[in-house]
Amino acid sequence: MIIIVTLIAILKHIMSRMDNTAATLTRPEDKTQPAPDANDRRINSKQLLGEEGRVIIEHDGQHYLLRQTHAGKLILTK
Repeated sequence: MIIIVTLIAILKHIMSRMDNTAATLTRPEDKTQPAPDANDRRINSKQLLGEEGRVIIEHDGQHYLLRQTHAGKLILTK
């Protein structure tokens, strides 16, 4: 009987920790995406990508391809 009560207490503790972890992971303030600043420079994607819908960006000697998908999303690849 003591073993069962102990197991129930352990399971309750584990379940409460799992619930807290799930709540912590879904809070909006935990997201790492930076918010745009009002003073950030802006450029129209059509102007940046041109008629081809793609542009090579050189950064620290590396080349990256920024392209627009058929669905209208932007993808940056090395």
